[in-house]
Amino acid sequence: MDRRTFLSGATVAAASVATACADGSQPAGSSPAAPAINRGVKRLRMVTTWPANFPGLGTAANNLAAYANAMSGGTLEIRVYAAGEIVSAFEVFDAVSEGTADMYHGAEYYWQGKSPAFNFFTAVPLGMTAMEIMGWVESGGGQALWDELSGQFNIKPFQAGNSGHQMGGWFKREINTLDDFRGLRMRIPGLGGNVLRELGGAAVTLSGGEIYPALQSGAIDATEWVGPWNDLAFGFYREAPFYYGPGFHEPGSCLGVGVNLQVWEGLDADHQAIIQNACRAANNVSLAEFQYQNAIALKVLVEQHGVELRSFTDEMWARIGEIAEQVVADTGNADPFTRRVYDSYFEARNTMRGWGRISEMPYLAQRERAIGG
Repeated sequence: MDRRTFLSGATVAAASVATACADGSQPAGSSPAAPAINRGVKRLRMVTTWPANFPGLGTAANNLAAYANAMSGGTLEIRVYAAGEIVSAFEVFDAVSEGTADMYHGAEYYWQGKSPAFNFFTAVPLGMTAMEIMGWVESGGGQALWDELSGQFNIKPFQAGNSGHQMGGWFKREINTLDDFRGLRMRIPGLGGNVLRELGGAAVTLSGGEIYPALQSGAIDATEWVGPWNDLAFGFYREAPFYYGPGFHEPGSCLGVGVNLQVWEGLDADHQAIIQNACRAANNVSLAEFQYQNAIALKVLVEQHGVELRSFTDEMWARIGEIAEQVVADTGNADPFTRRVYDSYFEARNTMRGWGRISEMPYLAQRERAIGG
């Protein structure tokens, strides 16, 4: 892909006319010269919530920048800064909102203190899968609501990554009954943390780089992070041998990019289009990477490191479902705007569930029966 892909014919034609008529005339019968683009490089600083070059999360931000830089033909340069290089992980939103940085890459539910509506643009317990949230944002009205939400904070948002279905987490001890959640200190952000609290546990929010030391020191008893690919990289198996899945809390976690609104509005139309499509490309590549790399990493965890896979019981799922429904509904009714997001989200989820019931769900079940093993 190159920069010309994103220039409309009308834009090129307008540029040609402007160049040809710059002196107010054009010799009859002559062909106008090709327009010369003469502008400086637009440099943007993107801060992230991730450790430098962290697989899947940090590299999604790197990919986005690389795609945008390449497609611009050298006229756009996005430089990526890991958490802590300019601001800490949880300060990136304010940095972009206030103009200290131009862009961020992170998970929107980190900003739930600004508005509970942000949860719906990452993941909510028993909510949308990765493909479903992509469908809602791109085609079901989600982007317009997200624009309205982030616009209140001087930010223009985009999807720019998805980790797919996340695992339930790493535990130092087995979780066999609902009572085992009582008193459990677990790193789990977002509304999943609210569910854990209702189960009697203590939810802790930590950035990625803080998790392993907390697990090692005993400050927490368990942690969720993402899935096998990222979890292997952090080495959680060395501290907590029991690996539970699937997770209830993040069935398809959207990662977001936010651009300072004045910066966004100050960009040329072609640079805006490049950033938007670089975000889409990063989103697609991210989901593909997680789908494949999680499978490879899970094999390594089990076969090389002796990780014990566990599942929550049906009794746990039933209770989690009851709690999750109430937690998400309470969040959705927090204020009139969040209620609009909640209604749109679940209208889209329920619409897509109807298709899923006769497509992927039965197909995957039948495929497992057919191929066995």
